[in-house]
Amino acid sequence: MELTVAGQRCRVRTGGLLQVFDPSRPTVVLIHGAANDSDVWHKIAEALSGAGYAVLAPDLPGHGLSGGEASGSIEALAGWIVALLDAAGVRRAILAGHSMGSLIALEAAARHPRRVHKLALLGATVPMPVSDALLDAARHHPDNACRLMAKFSHTSQFYLAGSGGHGVWGPGVTLAIMRRSRRGVLATDLENCNRYLNGISAAARVECPALLVVARRDRMTPGRKLHTLQAALRHAMLAEIADCGHAMMDEQPEKVIAALLGFLVQ
Repeated sequence: MELTVAGQRCRVRTGGLLQVFDPSRPTVVLIHGAANDSDVWHKIAEALSGAGYAVLAPDLPGHGLSGGEASGSIEALAGWIVALLDAAGVRRAILAGHSMGSLIALEAAARHPRRVHKLALLGATVPMPVSDALLDAARHHPDNACRLMAKFSHTSQFYLAGSGGHGVWGPGVTLAIMRRSRRGVLATDLENCNRYLNGISAAARVECPALLVVARRDRMTPGRKLHTLQAALRHAMLAEIADCGHAMMDEQPEKVIAALLGFLVQ
């Protein structure tokens, strides 16, 4: 469906082509990562919708089919998520974010505790530094950066032989979504991640239950500093997915769905 958020058109996935969004049901907002769009959530959105949840999986501003320009900070995007809830008529929601989206969800939950009653962070780490080499590639050679990120977002085994089902090369899905992003979006998104330094203080202000979904073989946001984030959150659970890389919704969607549903029913 389409909504007008902060004066711009926003494309939102609701869990299926014929799925009508019903704000009276418990609502899950799925927030994508850098140079991605809502299509990365399609399997997750369908499963959550089938389990009885209302789903809002937006293309962030300047991403996918949404209008506007890519926002220049995680803080601005957190405010945009609340504007999305207002536009959809949702008073309180569950936020689930992946990678850059996890930072957005974390900041939104910290700033607007009355609007968020559960928080799921997938592939999260704070801070989320980005190397100078990758930032430079994103600015000047974005396709090289996309190919590098797609490779490092999957386990080596899945990258070489991974199947997305029905003859689809799984890592190619991740790469195709990144390649269709608008010029400059990847660099803006990575700079947002690199500049966001408020993650631990934001986590300490989160009042609702939280879930950390961790891929044990994540090379993009490795879990070395995860204990700091987990300790800062007041009510945090941990779900680990073995033999999985950063692009967990692509590589192990069934296990991501199981982790989210197990958290939501508690």
